[in-house]
Amino acid sequence: MQMTDDDFFEFCQVNRDLRIERNKFGELVIMPPTGSETGNREGNIFGQLWVWSEQDGTGITFSPSAGFKLSTGAERSPDASWIRLERWNTLSAEQKQRFAPICPDFVVELRSHSDNLKPLQEKMLEYMQEPGFQLGWLIDRKNRQVYIYRPGEEVECLDNPTTVSGDRVLPGFVLNMSKIW
Repeated sequence: MQMTDDDFFEFCQVNRDLRIERNKFGELVIMPPTGSETGNREGNIFGQLWVWSEQDGTGITFSPSAGFKLSTGAERSPDASWIRLERWNTLSAEQKQRFAPICPDFVVELRSHSDNLKPLQEKMLEYMQEPGFQLGWLIDRKNRQVYIYRPGEEVECLDNPTTVSGDRVLPGFVLNMSKIW
């Protein structure tokens, strides 16, 4: 069933208890709510990012319930994300109310114990192709690894790090992994 952007947005509003994404082919990806432990870990990631962002003041953070329309037509909802204010402020009020047509500068995807790694890696590669994307982390709790994605660079894999740095994209942001593992 083909859905317009308006149809998809309304479908997501009616099904608020589900996390729904749409890939670049228009296929729906429906994800049930996460388990409590994964929800707690997502909250820790978002919380640490939000605190840093509020102090830094150069951008805004988004929770896992925020959706973004990518240039490929895919609509994605990263587990945590951040966009520089100068990019966010180019959008109209109407664009900000729906699934904003912008890829975040920074995205985090958290692998839960029931997730397959390959689809998450493919999603991260999709982000890397987007204008504006600067940095992404795929956190694999199952194997205690963090994959770091930067445009034009090979994917870096950290084994069991205690912290992960936001590099030059998020100066001063350091994610404490003790609450994530």
